[in-house]
Amino acid sequence: MTVPLSPRLAAALTAAPADRVVYDLPGIQAQYDRLVAELPGVQVRFALKACPVDEVLRLLAARGAGFDAASPAEIAQALATGADADRVHYGNTVKSDADIAEAHRLGITAFATDSVQDVAAIAEHAPGARVFCRLATSGEGALWGLNRKFGCSADDAVRVLAAARAAGLTPAGLSVHVGSQQMTGEAWQQAVDLLADVLTRLDRLGIAPDHVNLGGGLPALGYLDRHGNPLDPPLDKILTLLREGVDHLRALTGRPLGFVMEPGRHLVADHGAVRAHVYRLTRRRQPDGEDAHWLYLSCGKFNGLYEMDQVIHRLVFPTHPAPNGPDDPAYLPAVVAGPTCDSDDAYGGGTHPVRVPRALASGDPVWVLSAGAYAASYTTQGFNGIRPLPQMCVTGPDPLRDERH
Repeated sequence: MTVPLSPRLAAALTAAPADRVVYDLPGIQAQYDRLVAELPGVQVRFALKACPVDEVLRLLAARGAGFDAASPAEIAQALATGADADRVHYGNTVKSDADIAEAHRLGITAFATDSVQDVAAIAEHAPGARVFCRLATSGEGALWGLNRKFGCSADDAVRVLAAARAAGLTPAGLSVHVGSQQMTGEAWQQAVDLLADVLTRLDRLGIAPDHVNLGGGLPALGYLDRHGNPLDPPLDKILTLLREGVDHLRALTGRPLGFVMEPGRHLVADHGAVRAHVYRLTRRRQPDGEDAHWLYLSCGKFNGLYEMDQVIHRLVFPTHPAPNGPDDPAYLPAVVAGPTCDSDDAYGGGTHPVRVPRALASGDPVWVLSAGAYAASYTTQGFNGIRPLPQMCVTGPDPLRDERH
């Protein structure tokens, strides 16, 4: 679907005197409230890596959200929002002994795991902790499958939680992650079936997890496909399947069972945008002999648009008339690329043109929409000497009131 640009965000982008990432805090709050209403009884643990911006984190904490943190530094940032330690879990199955000990010192009691070796380390450096075991999924249907580095088989999950019990830890839960920007409902149904199987097998061993973590993967709605059409994920179907899955798993266990989710991009992507500008619109001969137009922007893969290999962001050119249909002669197809001297810094590796105004000139502003997820975290500290984008959070009628550098 096409996500409308809020007047508040548009006003902030218009007023911005230079490049920056702009976050619409009321928009993020409304998105959080909608999700909580759609999934009653499911606690939110925001995936902090999606938007490690303090104003966003404080807003979500004040609404009742907790945090999925992947390192002691993220844990400290989450706790600084005022969230209690019991609303923060260490969701990374990859962690050193020193990191486990530091998380324990910070008051974290819940740790993700997926191996008996990790369980032994947690038992040594965070004695008495609660652990939840991450199950592997196929990742099919997601733009980022996340199916190689994390998670274990159903058989291993039973062994891992049995080992946790033997080590004096609490085998507290199971978790899944169906892949980031999951575009199908079937993935969620398969995840629920997997969870049901493992819960049943654990019950036979007298292991009774008290919660299920449904992970991340809820999609943003504003991305485009390679042809410039809305991706249009079936969000209503996904939410229905999740509600049914929660009911099914609770009925299966016959005991109180808590649920959490780790949304990231779903809460922030469509409520953030980048104010960028044009470097140059050029035309040059390609190695295959064909001419191509290239639009070079001030932001790209290394300073705000890291995910450009998988998603196309809708572009707005505020100083030029909007196109009058798909064949408007005032627009032409161009490959969109960032400012660095790196050939990967282009939409789809430079193979998927986007229609842009012919009259673009160097310095013209460009708005990159649905850029609120990972713009602040997947960025370098100055590749090619190009600095990360400043951040600005919009809260009210004065869009520059809450500017941060």
